[in-house]
Amino acid sequence: MSLLPDNPPWYAAGLAFECVQCGRCCAGPEEGYVWATAGEIARIAEFLGIGEKEMYRRYVRKVGRRFTIVEDKVSHDCIFLSPGANPGGGKGCRIYSVRPTQCRTWPFWSHNLASPHSWAMANLRCPGINRGPLFATDEIEARRQATRE
Repeated sequence: MSLLPDNPPWYAAGLAFECVQCGRCCAGPEEGYVWATAGEIARIAEFLGIGEKEMYRRYVRKVGRRFTIVEDKVSHDCIFLSPGANPGGGKGCRIYSVRPTQCRTWPFWSHNLASPHSWAMANLRCPGINRGPLFATDEIEARRQATRE
């Protein structure tokens, strides 16, 4: 009896990824959403040393029944992507240690994993794709299917 599924995913051999902290996954020019749960928002507020009410007022907006981190109105960058926040001196995430699940699971999102072509397209934007350590299929799937609290 085989432990492998009948149709393993195209990435069954694993995928390489290493964050190079370039900030491109957090940057415009197109608009997007950084979905965050109430628990994630509370952790960010605590990390920033502000109250949750202030956090929602300054950094969060509601879209339907969900919450998203606001973006810079001009660049469409995530509001927490800041010059000098990267240890290398470039743009970096001010809340990296408490970033939302959506950010933690990049680039292992369903639309990036849909096909080799989708993965290659994501690589055009993200220089960390196809470099660094190899992630096994089970780790890729765990990140892809990460549930929110």
